[in-house]
Amino acid sequence: MAWERRGDGVYYYKTERQGGRVRKRYIGNGELAHSIAHADETRRRVWAERKAIERAELDEARSLASAGGELYEAVEVLAVAELVASGYHRHKGQWRMRRRD
Repeated sequence: MAWERRGDGVYYYKTERQGGRVRKRYIGNGELAHSIAHADETRRRVWAERKAIERAELDEARSLASAGGELYEAVEVLAVAELVASGYHRHKGQWRMRRRD
């Protein structure tokens, strides 16, 4: 969507896809074209603001997930340390009490 200079005038065109091809559709150069251009700009700005909000929310969710992952790893290390200190060992992925022969 752009204003293009052709000859002595400036005209508003919309770029659209039709069957895989990109085509420009003439809108005009009068008051109606200015209104449509303003509406298109508003629509693009609202879309960009929504994308920025979504990006910020996604970054926040990733940050929280990262903190949760770090907490999980710390708890896992403490749990393994407690099991080893209590006399357990791993046998084929299972925690078992060490034999006292």
